[in-house]
Amino acid sequence: MLPFNDFMQLIFPQNCLTCNQILLDTEDQLCTNCRFALPETNDFKEKNNTLYQRLSVYFPLQFAASYLVFSKLGKTQKILHALKYHNNPEIGELVGKWFGNILFTNGFQNQFDVIIPVPLHPKKLKLRGYNQSAAFGKGLAFGLKIEQEEKGLIRKKNTETQTKKGKMERWQNVSDIFEVENKDIIYQKNILLVDDVITTGATIGECLKALHQHQPKSLSVITIATPSG
Repeated sequence: MLPFNDFMQLIFPQNCLTCNQILLDTEDQLCTNCRFALPETNDFKEKNNTLYQRLSVYFPLQFAASYLVFSKLGKTQKILHALKYHNNPEIGELVGKWFGNILFTNGFQNQFDVIIPVPLHPKKLKLRGYNQSAAFGKGLAFGLKIEQEEKGLIRKKNTETQTKKGKMERWQNVSDIFEVENKDIIYQKNILLVDDVITTGATIGECLKALHQHQPKSLSVITIATPSG
């Protein structure tokens, strides 16, 4: 007789998020081909990468990197949609583990003291059921063997979605909406701020501003994705 999990797999097979191929028992969320065809940026290999240059004009940064390149209808977009809109925090955690393991094996294991995810407003958190950035951060924390503080930052205002806003509107929409509740988490610590995707940098810039006010030892940023070009 088949074990129950194998039986359920026969009746309700799981499909790859990016190509829809039926997954093998040894695969999780993505098939092996798609897993190794992910469009990695390799930002972490060069400190003065494009993301670092974009963000370090606002505050001194120790490090900035995105794991994947985002393009419309590409693999990364499908992963982000599953994470944000299809009740799948597990894919965020899994992607975080993958990138965390990469960073750990490339000498970043002692670069950061604590992970701080970009927060959702409590109303949006209740509606979604989880913070997608914290799901990614949880995986990174596992890979890097450090802690995540989900409440390191709080969002004071429930803003409108950034998706259809222009650059200036995005900055205005998130101006001064973040604050640190417990400064001891931040003070003289090497802080790693994490988010799902960066576009204009408005949200991350406001988070960095709030963190910088409490004298961290250093600030770094990691996101799942950044747009191509």
